[in-house]
Amino acid sequence: MDRRGFIKSGIGSMAGLGLGETILLTPNAAQALNYRPLANGDQRKVKNDYRTAKRVTSVCLNCSTVCGIEAFVQDGKVIKIRGNPLDPNMGSHMTCAKGQSAPTINDYPERLLYPLKRVGARGEGLWKRISWDEAYAEVAERIKASIASGHPERVALHQGRSRIDAEINRFLSAIGTPVQLNHRALCSSNKRAANYVSLGETDWESIDAERCKYFLNFGANFYEAHQGGLHLVSRIVKARFDHGAKLVTFDVRLSNTAGRSDEWHQPFPGTDGAVALAMAHVIVRENEIDHDFIDKFVQPGLETIRGWLAPCTPAWAAKLSGIAAADIERLALEFARKRPAVAAFTNRGTGAHYNGFNSERAVVMLNALVGSVARPGGYCYGLEEKLSASRYPLPQPAPPSPKIRTDLEDPQEWPLANRWQKMKVGQIVYDYLRQGRAKLDVYLSYTIASPMTWPEGRSTTVEVLKDEKLIPFHACSDVVYSEMAHYADLILPDATFLERWGLDIRNNLELTHFVTLRQPLVPPPGEARSFADVLFDIGRRLGPEQAKYFQFGSHEDFVRIQCSKLPATGPDGKQFKDGFEYMKHYGVYVDTSQPKPYEVFQKPLSGKQLDGSRVDAASGVIYRPNDKGKDSAIGLMAGGAPVRGFATPSRKFEVYAPEVTMVAKTRGFDDDGMPTFVQIPSHRNLPADRFILSTFKWNVHTQGRTASQKYLTEIVHDNPMWINVATAKKLGLKSGDMVELTTYRPLSGPADQPGLQAYRGNGEKLGSARMRVFVTRGIHPRVVAVSNSLGWISGGRAAEGRNGRRVEVAAQGIGPEAAKAFGPAPAIDDLNAGVWWDKKNGGRGNGVNINALLPINPQPLVGMQAWFDTVCSLRKV
Repeated sequence: MDRRGFIKSGIGSMAGLGLGETILLTPNAAQALNYRPLANGDQRKVKNDYRTAKRVTSVCLNCSTVCGIEAFVQDGKVIKIRGNPLDPNMGSHMTCAKGQSAPTINDYPERLLYPLKRVGARGEGLWKRISWDEAYAEVAERIKASIASGHPERVALHQGRSRIDAEINRFLSAIGTPVQLNHRALCSSNKRAANYVSLGETDWESIDAERCKYFLNFGANFYEAHQGGLHLVSRIVKARFDHGAKLVTFDVRLSNTAGRSDEWHQPFPGTDGAVALAMAHVIVRENEIDHDFIDKFVQPGLETIRGWLAPCTPAWAAKLSGIAAADIERLALEFARKRPAVAAFTNRGTGAHYNGFNSERAVVMLNALVGSVARPGGYCYGLEEKLSASRYPLPQPAPPSPKIRTDLEDPQEWPLANRWQKMKVGQIVYDYLRQGRAKLDVYLSYTIASPMTWPEGRSTTVEVLKDEKLIPFHACSDVVYSEMAHYADLILPDATFLERWGLDIRNNLELTHFVTLRQPLVPPPGEARSFADVLFDIGRRLGPEQAKYFQFGSHEDFVRIQCSKLPATGPDGKQFKDGFEYMKHYGVYVDTSQPKPYEVFQKPLSGKQLDGSRVDAASGVIYRPNDKGKDSAIGLMAGGAPVRGFATPSRKFEVYAPEVTMVAKTRGFDDDGMPTFVQIPSHRNLPADRFILSTFKWNVHTQGRTASQKYLTEIVHDNPMWINVATAKKLGLKSGDMVELTTYRPLSGPADQPGLQAYRGNGEKLGSARMRVFVTRGIHPRVVAVSNSLGWISGGRAAEGRNGRRVEVAAQGIGPEAAKAFGPAPAIDDLNAGVWWDKKNGGRGNGVNINALLPINPQPLVGMQAWFDTVCSLRKV
């Protein structure tokens, strides 16, 4: 390009960028920031009169809990958010810090405002403002070329937490590509897979917490970072302090949950499954079990389970975990003797390991042994937690599902990743592209920020994103100029979740079905647009064969159709035009017509359901031909009566899962189908100078979504490394000292069983970083812990920890006169002098991106990222 021409610089100049003009955006570039402290007369806060504000309902998306909210809007600005008490999970106006912070991203002075097209080298940061018509034409022409070449699968969409799955699926299905990539393997796939295998269900459990008498918590930090944590906390608090329930937590770190528990135990990382099996051993040995439930509904039966558990003694588990055998025995009996109103549950602390799938299964099994599955106060499930098309209709015609498969969306090395639900193995996507396992023409990314949030994000991810041979075209939709956007060819400015539509659903701790409506509270600034509307507009430009699936109109029209079967009469008797207007007013619909799904496995089958069925004499499974004429299990004979049973192949709770044995053979290893404990290869005989690196989330951050919200980053912006007092003493460390942390790739499993090998499992050094230490007794002596979600090099001043005016001195030789062309600064810019943690002004900075030091490490069969297996070493600097 002609560098003699005027080039604007810095995201602050976005508001004044004219069509066709060029801007330079460089992440965290060294810049001469000129700021002034706030004078006494400067107005920092505005007193709002909420009596004159408009109340609008919507749904938060600052984390995966997706709480119903009420917002107050005044003069086109969201001035307050609180909980929607009609949301049965909330039940009050309460909301957490992340919910309170949501409006700050709307008003962030450094938002993306216009479509931008790359004009320099990829990653150089030179962009030209273009129109939406130009952007749509560019994307559509490239997609049409892939379709015309016979390779629609070379179009991929990679999403973070979107909550518009039906909309994205329609767009990709219209193209004919199955490559919808997500982050589930980095989040919860082992937990989901364990429930799929054991219960046949498709989501997280819904613990009946308020009625529970004993909680066994393996690795869940629900006071801060659990899905539905706020709702679970409120009910567990009631159970404990109103009804005397006990909370026992197993965690390597003194999390907020561990610190508020009745007992906290520190297992050696990755040994939760051994502890759970030893507890099961005690419960069965002492006959503290639910005989009727096991006899009727548990596979493979009590005697087989008893024999299999015989070696799993408390002494065996104590040697592996470091937890005293007497404590394991005592806790097991306490738990079992409070049955059936008890719950043993998990989260990433148990699941994010090489052996996490079976560890999750072992914990879930405890509920089956004591008969707490689907009982009042127990481990409940059975709600429809998806936006099913039968209940929430989709616009017609709907495109057929693609029949193609690729290694990106269905990697054969992890056969359980896509067996029950599209869980994917997203952490291997970039490395697979580098290996040539799949080819792409068009890569669309949406709220993913993988250079920041992926393992090896700053190395493998960035290397592939920069390579135009591997990713010929990348269009990124985001709210701020993220590290993902920096490596795109086209930037599509997104609306925030407070500026767009969507129908949302989540498991309900009150055990009733409900749905919530996300609606725009204010319009997006500049030319930012909801990504769903962007996809629909592109779809209409692809050609007649694709366009016919998008004739319904806008995203608002899409959601209106989804609401068409909802009632028009409100719970207070108010009448509305239709279900959509009902949802706009209340924000929530709760279906109270059905009883709570207690003992749903005992639900009798009707005569109509049994018509044309047959009973297998050996197993008691009831089969009926499906719409394709193939026998399908619909229930189970239990106690002489035909009942629903569980949604597993055997219609029983499957401690033994034949399907696991079968798929393991396809990967070249033997698996007994039971939740057997296997020690993590990298942790065997761990040298004295090596430690295990764990990561964790704070209650105010959600990976790639919250760092640009100054209110939250002000609360937590630094992430020193937690280290045990005894370990620190050996290394001569005290709080505040600096260390160099070095991480290593995992070690492989048995050489003769290829399916158990770790990904690139050679134990070689991966990377190093320097960080401050925090010495504490609240961490296991062989573990060090660093929080994630910090260490941004892009995302604006709050995320990057940079104080100063939005208007910055330009690069590329352009002087301060460039400020004349910048858009007007906001009346109150709290980032001017409010980023007090800026290192240049004596602060601690914005932390370390710890994910950059973590290896790509999908565990066997399911493929969930083994976040907490990473071996590391330390050196004082």
